[in-house]
Amino acid sequence: MRHAAFRNVWLASLSSNFGGLIQSVGASWMMASIATSAGMVALVQTSTTLPIMIFSLAAGAIADNYDRRKVMIFAQLFMLAMSVVLTATAFMGLVTPWLLLTLTFLIGCGNALNGPAWQSSVGDMVPRADLPAAVTLNSMGFNAARSIGPAIGGLIVAAAGAATAFAVNAVSYSALIFVLMRWKPVRAPRFLPPESLGLAMAAGIRYVAMSPAIKTVLLRCSVFGLAASCVQALMPIVARDLVQGGPVTFGLLLGGFGGGAVAGAFISGRLRSALSVERLVRCAFLGFALCAGMTATSSSTALTMLAMAIGGACWVLALSTFNVAVQMSAPRWVVGRSLALYQTAAFGAMALGSWLWGLLAERYGPAEALWISAAVHVLGAAIGFMRSMPDMAETNLDPLQRWTVPDVAVPIQPRSGPVIIKIEYTISREDVPEFLSIMAERRRVRRRDGARHWTLLRDLADPEVWIERYHTPTWLEYIRHNQRITHADAKIGERLRELHRGGEPRVQRMIERQIGSLPSALPEMIDPVHDAHGST
Repeated sequence: MRHAAFRNVWLASLSSNFGGLIQSVGASWMMASIATSAGMVALVQTSTTLPIMIFSLAAGAIADNYDRRKVMIFAQLFMLAMSVVLTATAFMGLVTPWLLLTLTFLIGCGNALNGPAWQSSVGDMVPRADLPAAVTLNSMGFNAARSIGPAIGGLIVAAAGAATAFAVNAVSYSALIFVLMRWKPVRAPRFLPPESLGLAMAAGIRYVAMSPAIKTVLLRCSVFGLAASCVQALMPIVARDLVQGGPVTFGLLLGGFGGGAVAGAFISGRLRSALSVERLVRCAFLGFALCAGMTATSSSTALTMLAMAIGGACWVLALSTFNVAVQMSAPRWVVGRSLALYQTAAFGAMALGSWLWGLLAERYGPAEALWISAAVHVLGAAIGFMRSMPDMAETNLDPLQRWTVPDVAVPIQPRSGPVIIKIEYTISREDVPEFLSIMAERRRVRRRDGARHWTLLRDLADPEVWIERYHTPTWLEYIRHNQRITHADAKIGERLRELHRGGEPRVQRMIERQIGSLPSALPEMIDPVHDAHGST
């Protein structure tokens, strides 16, 4: 909180979170008043969360390629406009069920656009060492709002109607828009044009697919989301059937979960300093298993509230740890897309889990479903022995910024391609096993950063000569590929240069030409020119 930019945006976001939850209560109540179908009432929640599933990756690509501050401002202004329309039509009595769903869906689209930009901007507001605490505060703020917001929304709807709840939500955006307008972050200069949306989304998927650390986080968060969704999905049934209570009991259980989440945020700092990332995640899994087991056996409101508090604390600890792990495992150029894929995995697992636990509770009973959930949590903790959480605190993923665009003798445009790269190494026979091991990692990094058709060749005439070869679609993509090299990646190149005998490895850069190309390309094909690096 000592970082002014983060503190101001966090407080304004807390206000916006309260407004969003108040709006959600008002929308659900209004739908119940104007629609006779229970399915239409249920669709209100779906219309809010579905955009996150659909547009999260695209929003992450936009956050990585454009000014994140401007993206957030646009998202907030868009949601403000939709909220104003919803408020006006509600006060005029013009809201129909499908208009209400449409407007809540559009507000959800604004949230989907805002999410990756806000989460990835945290790394721009605080230093890397404070990132875990900042992410945990974000989780705490949302859970605090979720604990109190619905109750406030219910009071507003009861006292002044759903239209007033919509108006409160519209006003709640103003503080965040004002703070974002005043925030002037220092941006690294961009020397390349933004990627197209399709290419950016593909690059994000490829990066995550080729990053073992992020794939491990996605696996663990999916298991956690699948199992933990049981307690929240069945909470109304727990309040009604297992505790034999009513709406007040349900509110108390929600409050217990939210209060535990806030407490978990406050103790997270001490736990992070005392435990490794993997041990913290295992404790969160086992703690939620305890929550599910206690809830399954308890008939006391107080005891079930205690169980919910344990679950809320473990919820914040686990999800904030997963979020931080993703951010620390991805360089800044792709962090928005990585967070978007993490969010998709987590929300997808929760949505699937809610449906699955509902079926199991209907068939076997809520207590049995909770026990199965507890068993899945124990299994999730055991997965850590095979797929341990990455600890990237000491890994430097800042761009290396040593590479410069080479001079070429053949005229070339950014869109020219394909570009073929050949790097020749001379490796002693005794160093071949280590060279091949390093090359396996080199292949993963090259492909992760956009290289295609990567191959390793050995000269049959001289067995000490090895050639690394790969393609990029265009010259511009070749430049992007090299500018994505991080300090951590550079260690691979440094070790390869140590193994190579005879100065620097020989690099050739070539462009593919087809016979029968346009006449303008013929002079290049007939009279090849060698550049300073020996390429033709």
